[in-house]
Amino acid sequence: MNEQPHILVVDDHRDIRDSLVKYLEKNGYRASSAADAREARKALKIASIDLVILDIMMPGEDGLSLCQFIRQSSDLPVILLTARDDETDRIIGLEVGADDYVTKPFNPRELLARIKTISRRTNAMPPRLRPLEASTVRFAGWTLDLAQRELIGADGVSLPLSSADFLLLSAFIDHPLAVLSRDQLLDITSGRAARVFDRAIDNQVSRLRRKIEPDAKNPTLIKTVRGGGYMFTAEVERT
Repeated sequence: MNEQPHILVVDDHRDIRDSLVKYLEKNGYRASSAADAREARKALKIASIDLVILDIMMPGEDGLSLCQFIRQSSDLPVILLTARDDETDRIIGLEVGADDYVTKPFNPRELLARIKTISRRTNAMPPRLRPLEASTVRFAGWTLDLAQRELIGADGVSLPLSSADFLLLSAFIDHPLAVLSRDQLLDITSGRAARVFDRAIDNQVSRLRRKIEPDAKNPTLIKTVRGGGYMFTAEVERT
């Protein structure tokens, strides 16, 4: 993000919008607000937005739908807000592409810390190489249908992918030949800050290797980089 990042606050409660905008501006950010998804879409078209704070429960189009729309067209970071402490909401929010999730009522300092964490991760992330309009990606004899989330082998047989598999594979094919740290991969795939010694991503990588590698014990497509993370080595063709 550039100096004075521009944050869009989307919430149907005016008091929350106004107080968040004032707090963000007090802490060195530019901030705009929108009362619903329609206003937010308009703001995203006319302004250069660096991050969106988005309420889930809104009249008309809800925050989950808007988050999905944003993710289909950009990598813009999104933090979801909700008044319901429901794990299902959190999981769905992360699956549609949110970067983090905060439950109301919340401490503004916590929200600010999450914004800073996401900003650091975004700045450190290698550039996304897949055109947003691409519908299929080919690599090492595999074809990934992005719309259907379907992975097809050279023999034409479809291989089932879980949501976690798809998000992890998408992260790799979006950044071929780039070293992605565990923190970066966790941020992409689960939208949360990694805890120290959190090896959840290692388990996900192992599962994905068993699906796409000729020999999962001697991987050639997803290489481990000592002290760095992982690198996707395959040549990627986007169509």
